[in-house]
Amino acid sequence: MVMDMSLLEIRGLETEFQTEQGVVKALRGIDYTVDKGEVLGIVGESGSGKSVGMLSLMGLLAPNGTVTAGEMIFDGEDISPVKYKTKKEKKEYEKKMNAIRGNDISMIFQDPMTSLNPVATVGDQIAEAIIYHSNGQKVSQEQIDQRVGEVLEMVGIPAARKNEYPHQFSGGMKQRVVIAMALSCQPDLLIADEPTTALDVTIQAQVLSMMSDLRDKLGTAMIMITHDLGIVAQVCDKVAVMYAGQIIESGTLEDIFTSEEHHPYTKGLFGAIPNLKVDARRLSPIEGLMPDPSNLPSGCHFHDRCPHCMDICREQEPAIYSNGTHCIACHLYDGWDGKKEETT
Repeated sequence: MVMDMSLLEIRGLETEFQTEQGVVKALRGIDYTVDKGEVLGIVGESGSGKSVGMLSLMGLLAPNGTVTAGEMIFDGEDISPVKYKTKKEKKEYEKKMNAIRGNDISMIFQDPMTSLNPVATVGDQIAEAIIYHSNGQKVSQEQIDQRVGEVLEMVGIPAARKNEYPHQFSGGMKQRVVIAMALSCQPDLLIADEPTTALDVTIQAQVLSMMSDLRDKLGTAMIMITHDLGIVAQVCDKVAVMYAGQIIESGTLEDIFTSEEHHPYTKGLFGAIPNLKVDARRLSPIEGLMPDPSNLPSGCHFHDRCPHCMDICREQEPAIYSNGTHCIACHLYDGWDGKKEETT
C-alpha cells in the first residue's frame, strides 16, 4: 500500500484586489505542493506575491481581496474559498477556516514586535490559542500551564518567563515566543513569513537552527517565505521562485542551487549575493523594478528587465518547461525537455 505523502496542493490559485485604480491581479495561476514533513521555500522580491499566496491559503485577505480561481487541498480536504458562493456558504467557510487556522495550519508573521499584545503576558497569549482550539473540550488551568511551559521550553525560553510581558524580551526572544504560539497546537503545516527579517545576523542563525531542529523533532511541514537565498539553502527541500504573481521557476534544492539552467530572474537573484571568493567592488543587482501589478508588461512580465529578451518575450507569455523536477517559465527553454503545460 502506497501512502499519500501530499499535505498541501495548490492548483491554479488566482487572487485579485479591488482598488481605486481598478482590479489588481496579485496571483496569476500558482501551482505547488508540500509533502508531509517537507520544507518549501518561496523566494522573490517584495511585491512578487509571496505573502498574498499564504494569506489566500489562510483566508486572511483584506476585505478588498478575493480568491477568484484555483483549488487548495489540505490533507485531502478541499478548503478552496471559490466554491462558497452564498452568505450561508461563506459563513460555513469561515467556520471551517477558524478551526484550521492555528490548529492545523499556523503562520509566523513578519514582525514579532507587532504580533504580540504588549499588555498581556506571553503565557496568556500562548494559552489563548490553546483554549481557542480545544475543540469544546474543557481544559484545566493546570493542563494549560503545562502546555505553555512545554512550548516555551521547546523554543529555548525558560517556562518561568511565561508571566513576563513582550517588552521584557529581546527581538530574538520575541520571535521565539511567536514561534511557540504557532506550535502550541502542534500544527501539520507551519508558514513562516520572513521570520528573521527584523533580527541581526547572529540571532537569525539561532532562530533558523531552532526551526530546523523543531522540524526534525516534530515532523512539521513548513513553507518559508523569504528573499534570502542563504536561508533557503539552509532549511528548504524544494524552492519556488516568484515574480509578478507567478512562479517562474521551481524545483528541488539541488535543482535550484546546483543546476546551470535557470530563469534569468533567478540568475539575477544569485548575482546579487556577495561572493567571498570573488574580489568585487559592487554587487550585480537586477536592473529595474518589480512592475506595477495593475499594469504588467505584455508577454513575459520580466522581459523589460531581462538581459536575454527576445521579440517573442515581448509578445507571448512563456509556457512552463520541465526537465524532471526542475520547471522554468522562459522562452529560452523551449524544447528543453518537453513542455509541462501551456499558460492560460
